[in-house]
Amino acid sequence: MTTSSTSPASAPPEPSVFDRRVVPLVRKVTGGVLGPYQAAVVRIGFAATWLLFLLREFPHRRELYGPDSPWGWGMARELIADNHAFTLLMWTDSAVWFEAVYALAVLAAALLMVGWRTRVSSVLFMVGVLSLQNRSVFMGDGGDNVVHLMAIYLTLTRCGQVWSLDARRRARAAGGTVSGAPGRVPLDVTGVVLWSLLGFGLVAATQFRNASGETWFLLFLWLLWIAQGAWWLVEQFAPAQPRILLDIVGNVVHNVTLAVIMAEVCLIYATAGWYKIQGSRWQDGTALYYPLKLDYFSPWPAFSDLLARGSVVVMLITYGTVIVQVAFPFTLLNRRVKNVLLVAMMAEHAGIAVLLGLPVFSLAMIAADAVFLPTVFLLWLDRRVRGSVGRLWPGGRGGRGSAVGGGTGGGGGGTAVGAEVPGQRPATGEPAGRTLVG
Repeated sequence: MTTSSTSPASAPPEPSVFDRRVVPLVRKVTGGVLGPYQAAVVRIGFAATWLLFLLREFPHRRELYGPDSPWGWGMARELIADNHAFTLLMWTDSAVWFEAVYALAVLAAALLMVGWRTRVSSVLFMVGVLSLQNRSVFMGDGGDNVVHLMAIYLTLTRCGQVWSLDARRRARAAGGTVSGAPGRVPLDVTGVVLWSLLGFGLVAATQFRNASGETWFLLFLWLLWIAQGAWWLVEQFAPAQPRILLDIVGNVVHNVTLAVIMAEVCLIYATAGWYKIQGSRWQDGTALYYPLKLDYFSPWPAFSDLLARGSVVVMLITYGTVIVQVAFPFTLLNRRVKNVLLVAMMAEHAGIAVLLGLPVFSLAMIAADAVFLPTVFLLWLDRRVRGSVGRLWPGGRGGRGSAVGGGTGGGGGGTAVGAEVPGQRPATGEPAGRTLVG
């Protein structure tokens, strides 16, 4: 008697740790832009901070960075010859040239804030920030260092995906046609002109640069210019796999840069907190008392004096500042705790702006903190702003696709969780618009 047995169907192999952990992470980093709303808030925050500073100090611009500055042109030239910093103001000591550079810095900050051609305006914004700050390095209050760093980082991010004029332009171009070919949009003439003008500017800058160590920075600008031209050529003449590859590279650069911005903010708070712990005035809870008694840090003397009399309040604020700064990097492991400390830090910086008279520093740090704002809150804020605009101007463009948005999208409450953004080119599929610059 023969018995036959049937073997059960073989079960599929369990996915490895690599498939379960690494592959989804790689897809997330390369498949799209993470934190588009956070990047937009950082862009708007730093551009607005720098713009307000330049406008506020416009009557004093010559004393701060120009020919009337106590830090003279010759002294600045000696310093830059040693530290190899970049500044357009070292090319000549002409007053006309200084006014032109200052006007460029104001214009670039305004354009970046509204999100017009962010790839161009972010580079011009960086050039304006570095040119003025490196001309007179002793004119800042601490916030200038943060603006300095973020101006460089913003050039590597896709910070105009939402809440920008670029987002509205891409949304309008998405349904454009050329010669009856569906899905194709007209040539971006403005982008071509801007790219050409920037090329001529780079040629002139390379030709007439001085020997102050600007080679590294000009090389960086040339790489950005060439990369943008290559991107446009691929979109025009090879809109298949090469464009998908460039999209992936752009996503990776943006996402990595956003992570660097987060790490930078954590590093600022960690170092500040641990240095404070080592100070005796912070240990005994009296550190806040002393700046309240300095005329330089007392825009409201009566209020500062009233606060300085409350020893318990001074002690609580002093200790609370140290605790929040030291603890914040560790709270990133818990979203709810992180959000509570984030509100506390923003409130602290708002208090510093009013109480100690350091608005630029405070606004810069609040803009840097905004990279950790949860996406769900930013989407809620987006809906509220759109609703308010719609109520004020019923016939206006307060709805979807307006200049301030680009779609509401979805998203969770994570720190850098991206949402589906209208006009954003996915890893596969047709582009939203063929633009050379912007």
